[in-house]
Amino acid sequence: MERVPILKIGDILLVSIQLDMSDQTAVALQEDLAERIVDTGCHGVIIDITALDIVDSFVGRMLSTIASISKVLDAETVVVGMRPAVAITLVELGLSLNGIRTALNVERGMELIAAARADELDYQLDDDPDVETATP
Repeated sequence: MERVPILKIGDILLVSIQLDMSDQTAVALQEDLAERIVDTGCHGVIIDITALDIVDSFVGRMLSTIASISKVLDAETVVVGMRPAVAITLVELGLSLNGIRTALNVERGMELIAAARADELDYQLDDDPDVETATP
């Protein structure tokens, strides 16, 4: 069985799907990714689907499941590289990809994750009674 590579870039895991996703490959990816998130402590996952010409309901559900697993493990998921035909197909299938942010490319995906992480850290600092904030 083929495995999808998972690369670590800083605080982000990059998954580049370059092959047709079978049920076994999708389950293996979900398990491998969950393990890598825990092992590395990464807070972001980018799934690059540039190489996919067709996305069916199975792949759409797989992306949603991965995003849900990642969120539970404290990692934001961004899908990048979606082709126009893939976006049209997803809409026609009624798949909204809840919980998944999208970006045009890996660079913009990394920016989204960095911004989400910064917002989360600001929110945590605002709620921490032990942190003093200076008022001008």
